[in-house]
Amino acid sequence: MFDQLKAQPADKILALMQAFREDPRDDKIDLGVGVYRNAEGVTPIMRAIKAAERRWWEEETTKAYTGLAGDPAFSEAMIGLVLDDAVSRDQVAAVATPGGTGAVRQAFELSRMANPRARVFVSDPTWPNHLSILKHLGIETVTYRYFDSATGTVDFGGMMDDLEQVAPGDLVLMHGCCHNPTGANLNIRQGHEVMELLNRKGATPMIDIAYQGFGDGLNADAALTRLIAGGCPETLIAASCSKNFGIYRERTGLLMAVARDRGLRGMAQDNLAYLNRQNYSFPPDHGARLVSIVLQDEDLRADWEAELEDVRTGMLALREQLAGELRRLSGSDRYGFIAEHRGMFSRLGLGPDLVERLRKDHGIYMVGDSRINIAGLNRDTVPKLAKAIIEAGG
Repeated sequence: MFDQLKAQPADKILALMQAFREDPRDDKIDLGVGVYRNAEGVTPIMRAIKAAERRWWEEETTKAYTGLAGDPAFSEAMIGLVLDDAVSRDQVAAVATPGGTGAVRQAFELSRMANPRARVFVSDPTWPNHLSILKHLGIETVTYRYFDSATGTVDFGGMMDDLEQVAPGDLVLMHGCCHNPTGANLNIRQGHEVMELLNRKGATPMIDIAYQGFGDGLNADAALTRLIAGGCPETLIAASCSKNFGIYRERTGLLMAVARDRGLRGMAQDNLAYLNRQNYSFPPDHGARLVSIVLQDEDLRADWEAELEDVRTGMLALREQLAGELRRLSGSDRYGFIAEHRGMFSRLGLGPDLVERLRKDHGIYMVGDSRINIAGLNRDTVPKLAKAIIEAGG
């Protein structure tokens, strides 16, 4: 059997991480890995999560399974965090999943069950795992223009032109905030136009929201998701707790299906539970339990929100510092978009040869398309990066 298997393509980011580890230079900089790090290069455990873990260690009495959909308190807490009052609760089906990636996978599977001929429209570029999962599932993928590398902004005209090709039953994948890998987001006016187009065409939006709280704040980052969910007949939403709660290894996510009415919500809930059963049976609970405790406790939630705000504003400060350094060294504002982007990532618009020179000559590691993780920087390394970019010809 095994001799019939084919070698799979190497993951470029994992290969980049390995090359970074093997680089002996002391002043090397890792801007490739997509994990939040503080100024000391550490992915910290948030204070509220630590407190919740201590509480749950004292209170937990069993390791028995939760339900197929996970703990209802987790779903309720996350629906509130992401959607607030944008839709009625009796319209929302939800299941816990192993991370946001699990939610994405289940959403694609649900779409295929509902309409085996449905196409999924994805932004160009998008998170590479979106494309990998769709290819593995054999779902037809269509890209729509999204990012203008020359200006560092959303190519909204191109996006809307391409989305005119969607058909009834197609799925249109969008990023809720902090677009990965570009950092460029739709504004609310643009979101309205997309929503009107999807409704006119009969397509279903799917929103991947993995960085709520990392951009402009918890509510501002959810505004596009709430707009779409409240204005479209049906919406799929894949939410991740890895970043904003700092629980990457706990693999904590939620898939929400917003239906037109209570009856269709029940049908969606049954099918989501069925998919959980087929793929991994009962979802993991530890991370979900911690999130529930934090969101349901007034003091812990306040502390979590305060720490998350420090994370967000810290990344914004690094963005402004980097844009300012590049402006000073280049004598132009061609990198000003870095300060306007949101979240952990920005795509700098550098060619692959320049990216390779930065790695080889300066020990600066970034993905080949020039996506950088802002959280891989600190105040001391920003000037080095800016200087290296200009010296390399950027």
